Amino acid sequence: MKVLSKAAAIIPALALLLTAGKAFAAAPFHIGVCTETVTQAEDDLRGAEQLIKEYGTVADGGYIKHITYPDDFMSQQETVISNLVSLSDDPLMKVVVTCNALPGVSEAYKRIRAKRPDILLLAALPAEDPLIIMKAADLAVDADFVSRGYTIPWGAKQLGAKTFVHISFPRHMSYESLGRRRAIMEQACKDLGIKFAFETAPDPTSDVGTAGAQQFILEKVPQWIRKYGPNGEKVAFFCTNDAHTEPLIKQILANKNAIFVEPDSASPLMGFPGALGLDLTAEKGNFPAILKKIDTTIKARGAGGRLGTWAYSTGFTLTAGLGELGKRVVEGKAKVTNTKDIYAALGKYTPGAKWNGAYYTDMNTGVKSKNDLLVYMDTYVFGKGYLGATSLKIPEKYFTIKK
Repeated sequence: MKVLSKAAAIIPALALLLTAGKAFAAAPFHIGVCTETVTQAEDDLRGAEQLIKEYGTVADGGYIKHITYPDDFMSQQETVISNLVSLSDDPLMKVVVTCNALPGVSEAYKRIRAKRPDILLLAALPAEDPLIIMKAADLAVDADFVSRGYTIPWGAKQLGAKTFVHISFPRHMSYESLGRRRAIMEQACKDLGIKFAFETAPDPTSDVGTAGAQQFILEKVPQWIRKYGPNGEKVAFFCTNDAHTEPLIKQILANKNAIFVEPDSASPLMGFPGALGLDLTAEKGNFPAILKKIDTTIKARGAGGRLGTWAYSTGFTLTAGLGELGKRVVEGKAKVTNTKDIYAALGKYTPGAKWNGAYYTDMNTGVKSKNDLLVYMDTYVFGKGYLGATSLKIPEKYFTIKK
């Protein structure tokens, strides 16, 4: 009798597993998601995992088919292209999402389009020219370098800065987006009534390497604080390079007159864990928990109200958010280029944070794109909360400033 009772207990459990499997088996279409590997862009991959958690994998009868780029993607362009195109061999495939949309994605999308025009093609954080990716994808979404050119200096002023220091190097300033943003920041500072300064730091790809570039920042920031705030005036800093971010945050934490509005690659994981010496293993992928831990640590260090970021990782949110948008579009619940629908899909994964942005305007033609959207999240200041940057009405003139 005991054996029979054990079997009776096991059978309902098996039934529940089978029912769960059948729930995914009803998936009427598939969504292909391509991200970098955990070693190249962990947050993007975690976004794909979030979709799998919600909607199941194709292998289990669910919606999501997740693939990754080869780590050496620049030398394996044909592999990138062929792997993406192979997703279209699935007759149920209706959406393909890439994040980051690395070089080769536009060509892959052209081939998918020719083969399967019914597949919705979405690209996040494209690494190719806007004019190229917008022709290949139904929708491209990138961080809004134009709006942030205004909102970051504006945020610096809200936090009390009298001077805004922009740190970069020639290679970055040769990029159209980064050069344009610097020009916008300079004009914004002028209009907002704060001083703008530019400082050059070593390129981590140069002979000094990452270690040398970071040491330069550690040594120079205290000097710059004295230079631009000789009488104790508050000085805000912004750098264009991720490798510079951690040492910059370290020095801002140590100097009460220094301000850091947000990282270039905005995320609570950008620079903060290393600068604060935090182990976030237990909070992996849980951005509210990550934000809370960083917030608590910064306030304990007496630096509340001086450092900010986006509350959620860009890569995580765009991967999961575009997967969600694609699902809603196929189901007839959203339109692919409707900004309200796009922000709603992103907002599902960023509770408490607001989004805004604008469609990309080409500087040569003055034409505004209909499918290349630049987005930004409200700035979260540790120890203070959201600044309300997404509620700003950014003057139109900033969208036409050239580098």
